Amino acid sequence: MIKRRDFIKAVGLGLTSVCLTGTKLIADTIDCRSQRPNVVAIVTDDLAEWAMGAYGNREVHTPNLDRIANEGMLFTNSFVLTPVCSPSRATYFSGLYPTQHTITDFLDENESFDVMGYKSLTWPAVLRDHGYATALVGKWDLGLLPRFFPTRHGFDHFFGYLSDSPSKMDPEFEVSSDFVKTPASLSGGGYPLPRSEIDGKMQQFKGALPDVLTNNAMAFMKANKDKPFALLLHFQAPHDPYLPLPKQDLAHYRDLDPTVPEFDGADVEQLKQTTKEYYAAVSAADRNVGRVLDFLDEHNLSDNTLVLFTSDNGENIGQHKIEGKGNGRWIAGGIEGAPQIPNMWDTSIRVPLVMRWPGVIKKGIRSEHMISNLDIFRTVLGSLNVPVPKGKSIRGTDFSPLLRGKTVKQPDAIFGQYDLHNEAIGYLRMIRTRRWKYVHHFHTNFMHELYDLKNDPEESNNLMTRRGPEPGSIDPWTFKQLNGRLIEWMRSIDDPLLNDPY
Repeated sequence: MIKRRDFIKAVGLGLTSVCLTGTKLIADTIDCRSQRPNVVAIVTDDLAEWAMGAYGNREVHTPNLDRIANEGMLFTNSFVLTPVCSPSRATYFSGLYPTQHTITDFLDENESFDVMGYKSLTWPAVLRDHGYATALVGKWDLGLLPRFFPTRHGFDHFFGYLSDSPSKMDPEFEVSSDFVKTPASLSGGGYPLPRSEIDGKMQQFKGALPDVLTNNAMAFMKANKDKPFALLLHFQAPHDPYLPLPKQDLAHYRDLDPTVPEFDGADVEQLKQTTKEYYAAVSAADRNVGRVLDFLDEHNLSDNTLVLFTSDNGENIGQHKIEGKGNGRWIAGGIEGAPQIPNMWDTSIRVPLVMRWPGVIKKGIRSEHMISNLDIFRTVLGSLNVPVPKGKSIRGTDFSPLLRGKTVKQPDAIFGQYDLHNEAIGYLRMIRTRRWKYVHHFHTNFMHELYDLKNDPEESNNLMTRRGPEPGSIDPWTFKQLNGRLIEWMRSIDDPLLNDPY
């Protein structure tokens, strides 16, 4: 018979994983709540990989984001599968492709008040079922009807905005009067609910938007620091409009002459001003990430907390002669009301991904594995030793062994979808390997795209013609394989474009 004290000693550093088994022996002998790891998952809005210091940009001020990378792991090949917010966020939550979770473009107001919204299982819901306190602070953007509300999809606590961006300064949120009365420790926030569900009221909070959100995020962590928690902090920054911003964030760029794309028809001075404002918005988010890291340190939570930082999509400020993301507008020539250019360029889908977990992730690790937001569901659960619910067809790969220095077989390609139907039309399907990217446009107005990423990483030379690859630009067998694999993948997920190309 093993004595209780000997058993505890034998468990040692393996206490966390044993606690997660929930066995009667452990439940009777050890209070495991504080031993289970926490997760703080931070998502910015429209932050491209190229706009972060740890990825090589020496003009932007991101010391706290860089700190996560320096104290943990940085992924050099991190992508989203759709280059706009709503479908990208839905994939992040669900581990499903857009046509599987049914959100394929950003949700406009008409769609949000109609039948469109989030319906799938979320990984925070799984964590809540395993005893985690869960919170979403910030942007939701996945439906406005009561059945789409975050607290119906795995969140105990929601403080933020459902769709349209609030004011950048002194924002107003709709707050439940019931929550304002309880508990006092979270008086900085509340549960905003649609008026169709409760008689909510608008409440104003003083300060810059990212600061207000972070205040509430820290209040949640303080109230739940003695039990496992999952905090999702979703900043609106650096989504446009970038201003107004606190003076301390603008000050970093007062004398900066930023590097910007130059091309025929470019308004270089305007691009420089836009870039400076964009960088300042990035710095506002970065400063608040620093507040979160400091909070974890001050409350002795860092060693037991996985911090994950990423973005919902990239951004173009003159790259490819557009401004915006996957639905960016052509800006060459300064034409008023220029058309949208549906795209899957790396500047729109390549995003930062850094993780920190002292004691688990070694410092300064860089991973070249291709990973996407499709993998987040399995990776977060795998990191916390929480099983994926049986019977759920969750896509993606669990990359959590990488965090512990182990190897993972990675896919040699990622696939993407984008059905642009708000303000313009575009139906795109993508296969991206390390060497090649092929984008098939299921719409006659756009030529298919083929890029040799090894020799053309900027994707400036489309090797396709209306009939196929330019002669000599690519081996015919290689192109046949790319196209065949794309169609095979579409069949594997029952992509509706196979039956209805429009």
